[in-house]
Amino acid sequence: MEKTVRLHIGGMTCVNCADKIKKTLKRTNGVIRASVSYNNAIADIAYDEKIISLKKIITVIERLNYKVILNQKASGAGVAKTTCILAVIVLLYVVLQVTGILNLLAPGQLADAKMSYGMLFVIGLLTSVHCIAMCGGINLSQCIPQTAQGEPGDTGRLAAFRPALAYNMGRVFSYTAVGFVLGFAGSLAGGGAGAGLSVFLQGILKIIAGLLMVVMGINMLGLFPWLRKFTIRMPKALARKVGGQRAKAARPFAVGILNGFMPCGPLQSMWLVALSAGNPFAGALSMFLFSLGTVPLMLGLGSVVSAIGRKFADKVMTAGAVLVVVLGLAMLSQGGSLSGWLPPDLLLVLVIAFGVAGVMLSIPIEKKVFKNIVNVVSLAVVIGACALWSYQGTQTQRGLAADTGMEAADSVQVINSTLTYSRYPDITVQAGVPVKWIIDAPEGSINGCNYKIFIQDYGIEYTFHTGENIIEFTPEDTGTVRYSCWMGMIYGNIYVTDGTESGASGAEGSTAEASAGLMYSGKSCCN
Repeated sequence: MEKTVRLHIGGMTCVNCADKIKKTLKRTNGVIRASVSYNNAIADIAYDEKIISLKKIITVIERLNYKVILNQKASGAGVAKTTCILAVIVLLYVVLQVTGILNLLAPGQLADAKMSYGMLFVIGLLTSVHCIAMCGGINLSQCIPQTAQGEPGDTGRLAAFRPALAYNMGRVFSYTAVGFVLGFAGSLAGGGAGAGLSVFLQGILKIIAGLLMVVMGINMLGLFPWLRKFTIRMPKALARKVGGQRAKAARPFAVGILNGFMPCGPLQSMWLVALSAGNPFAGALSMFLFSLGTVPLMLGLGSVVSAIGRKFADKVMTAGAVLVVVLGLAMLSQGGSLSGWLPPDLLLVLVIAFGVAGVMLSIPIEKKVFKNIVNVVSLAVVIGACALWSYQGTQTQRGLAADTGMEAADSVQVINSTLTYSRYPDITVQAGVPVKWIIDAPEGSINGCNYKIFIQDYGIEYTFHTGENIIEFTPEDTGTVRYSCWMGMIYGNIYVTDGTESGASGAEGSTAEASAGLMYSGKSCCN
């Protein structure tokens, strides 16, 4: 006798999981039809209850290391889990921003065209620490095990290391191919031409990568099923052709290839080396040796995660997914700084607001009218947080302007600042008056993080040197101009006022002193 049932399934992290469950069910004696939806996390199954029982079907699914949820109604445990995970994500992100832990991994020296091939390998070793800061989340996302047990045919001691190995092979292949192309371009141009993506484009690419990492991590955690609709997927026809297991095995390699195009300071400096080589084979060899240098640490990170995960898959997957989200947010922050589209302090507000809204949306409510009310309130929380950020920024700007006591000296505003090892200063200037910003860089204050700043609104790219540094510009419009380091990890604000505030006038010839000690705005790094 045919009977149908709908089961809610937990633990699916991608469409391959749904395909795997579907294929297994169809091969099970007594199952007539089976369809599995990754987006909705459900399985609709028709079976002959004379041949197989529902309990047996559930056992078949759970043997694949997925969880069957029989009661999908109100669950305080589900809300508690969501609250706990989101709280950890927000807390870790705030800690990263306040302490600047990722910025500690910035390389102190970049490659240049005069370095030998051996030195390029050493530079790769040194900057691989930076790779963990920039791409560690992507690496983790490809190496975290999807199941507690190996897949069919996935046996042997090396099975756990295959994803990490494939990911790094993809990176090496991509770096080498790019080096060949740049070397060929250099041969056409005569070698030595400048290269590198614009700061704005770097920011946009990092924003896209950050968003994808956040969505990927949240989907791995299974918090918000509706986000699964935004997952990038292989076309169904291609997926069927390749096959589920082979597609899963090839995914880390493909992601590694794409990762090779992720712009960052060390990589762009290597692009210059490859371009200046003036020979496609020399360019490819340069990038190949550099990429080999980055492999040991990245491979070790991925291998350890993969190996541990075979015994503690659920715990490793949860912890790893949380890290993927946090590192994705960090990359999103960097992209926001470089592009100017998303101020990092606004991102921090949005992270907290979306965390609160996420907890509210996780509350199981059966009546549609009440569910709609919760949706509206959640949206109001996010909008209200943005409005509060905007208001607070305006008040901060007015307060700083009133405290500056600044007046132009000889028609030039002179601002004195001191570069510290871990921070950029906020300064306040008057619109329409040329600015002479004198930044003193004491011995030991310059590092691989803060040595270069970008002030995009004024088209300024400046590299610090020990001693006195002078940056000159003329602010035209009032408002807040944000600037950042070359990686988007450290940032500061230039508050431009109209000079009419009550405290904005002072004795002629006065000099504004910009304090290097800042209120928290996410600028701390390399402490």
